[in-house]
Amino acid sequence: MNCIIVDDEPLAREEMKILVEEVSPLDVVGSFSNAFLALEFLEKNTVDLIFLDIQMPKVTGLEFAEQVADETLIIFTTAYAQYALKSYELNAIDYLLKPIDSKRLAKSIHKAITYKNLLLENSKNTIEGCTEDFLMIKAERRFYKINFESIRFIEGLKDYVVIYTDATKLITAMNLKNIHLKIPASIFLRVSKSYIVNVNHIESFDNHTVYIGESEIPIGEVYKHAFFKNYTGGTLFL
Repeated sequence: MNCIIVDDEPLAREEMKILVEEVSPLDVVGSFSNAFLALEFLEKNTVDLIFLDIQMPKVTGLEFAEQVADETLIIFTTAYAQYALKSYELNAIDYLLKPIDSKRLAKSIHKAITYKNLLLENSKNTIEGCTEDFLMIKAERRFYKINFESIRFIEGLKDYVVIYTDATKLITAMNLKNIHLKIPASIFLRVSKSYIVNVNHIESFDNHTVYIGESEIPIGEVYKHAFFKNYTGGTLFL
């Protein structure tokens, strides 16, 4: 996969380039100080991923993102947390706060690469049915029965979801909100903009993270109260 960096601060662009090259196999094919230069590049080149600052002169990162093709993934990079909600409305893959932490960046890039690879392999998967006990997913001319008890958690990636089970993971064309309406609320809790967890698979948790096997799933501030109310009876573990 390749990527470009769009940020009006020269030092921020250089630091991001160094970090990306240190923690990932991504090929940085461009670095731009504003949206106009980036759009000119996108008209002539295919780009898989954009690291995009939000507060830029003339055209903001949010305005620029609305002009980017759906197949190009976006990770917002900004010093301002208040833009997080809007970024997810634009189907960004992730939202990183400056100064960028290298471990957090590596996870974000891994998420983007995983999405791209799964989409190429399974873009035609669809949910064909849902009962009280299982989902029926059509993939490669076959139907797969996915028991709810085997689903560990579900991750939202733009207009798709990745269903992680005990044995495998499947991507299917449906957003996280819609699949949440289909599955039992008694065992599946939304914990962030990007994740739904099966409470029966939770091994441990703290005020910020749910741990399921080797997976660390963040608890979003908007969903924190509902999670603790429904899962722990309202107790906060400080």
